[in-house]
Amino acid sequence: MLYQLHAMGMEAIQPLHQTAKTARYFWSHPFNPFAGSWMTQHINAGLEVFERVTAYYERPDFGYSHVEVDGQRALVHQEIIHSLPWCDLVHFRKEYRGRDLGEAQPRVLFVAPMSGHYPTLLRKHIEFFLPDHDCYVTDWQNARDVPIESGAFHLDDYVQYLIEFMRVLGPGSHMDAVCQPGVPALMATALMSMAKDPATPASLVMIGAPIDARSSPTEVNDYASKRDYEWFERNVIFDVPWGYKGKGQRVYPGFIQLTGFLSLNLDDHIRRHYKFYDDLAKDDGDSAEAHRQFYNEYLAVMDMSSAFYLETIKRVFMEHHLPRRMAHCAGQAIDLDAIRDTALFTVEGGKDDITGAGQTHAAQELCRKVPAAKRRQHTEPLVGHYGSFNGRYFRETIGPMMKDFFRENSRSAQREAVH
Repeated sequence: MLYQLHAMGMEAIQPLHQTAKTARYFWSHPFNPFAGSWMTQHINAGLEVFERVTAYYERPDFGYSHVEVDGQRALVHQEIIHSLPWCDLVHFRKEYRGRDLGEAQPRVLFVAPMSGHYPTLLRKHIEFFLPDHDCYVTDWQNARDVPIESGAFHLDDYVQYLIEFMRVLGPGSHMDAVCQPGVPALMATALMSMAKDPATPASLVMIGAPIDARSSPTEVNDYASKRDYEWFERNVIFDVPWGYKGKGQRVYPGFIQLTGFLSLNLDDHIRRHYKFYDDLAKDDGDSAEAHRQFYNEYLAVMDMSSAFYLETIKRVFMEHHLPRRMAHCAGQAIDLDAIRDTALFTVEGGKDDITGAGQTHAAQELCRKVPAAKRRQHTEPLVGHYGSFNGRYFRETIGPMMKDFFRENSRSAQREAVH
């Protein structure tokens, strides 16, 4: 019922949203004699703030069109190369004069979080690697758009999807898991190692991942661990209402997730919107556009399968299956000691208030059979959660380290294949 009420409320406010949009067009039209005046600037600022607060934010685009590769301006083609009910495997193919420039570059699967935001949350992250890596991404579907006939999506399904995608990429490929997918990525790597699968990742990078949520628990961890499983079932899980392809799917709705995101730093979001109003009133176009771009992404949220969400809460944040060495997938016990040939790189932000200190680096101790020469860990002291995979410190420090790691382990995988 709550989901339906929210949908009806958003529909009910759309006439006001459209009125604000029309009024802003009127006040800013060049034929309006007051356009550009102090009064008009403030009126338009207020109207745009209202317009954006009441807007629908749909799935953003990755938006890659061209990229420079070795001095050549290559076209970027976004192609779905493998499709499953809950996720598409997307390849960003780089073409220059009919040649695929990615063929000789390290192949990397970027595993986007299924944690509320769309995979485009990694847009800038992937963009950093695009010129010199062959890039692929997991493009998760909004649960409200997946027909109920496709069934539910479980944590074990997530693991199996990653295994299938790595097999599509082929031997010698790398995996980069940002935040939540660090857990299923590590599970998938262990299962492939146990099976001696030739497509086992040559290297696995995990950034801000809750491998051991018992370490330095944050407010997010406390939210999950201080409530029982039944509380989540009763209070945050709803059926997708009529009007969507996934009618009847049990989901953790995006609007509830967004409420949680906003409440973590509500004062900061309010200050940002006041500043946005001031920037518009002062005609500071660059600052206003930066605000728009950030919130276009931040406010675009997707529903999650209730099965995946509840199992993640239980197995990752309540019962801590991986660090207690009791993890399993589809009834098969997961042996982290089987990971021997995959290089391991863990990254944390020193000011991360979502994934606490030591939660990601815990993987280093758990994967005790990985040789020392294949390990690396890094904590960037001045960044929070998002800064660990995006922004200046990522571009200047973390990203270059990752590129070196992928290149070195691509060469290592080639040497092993020869021998």
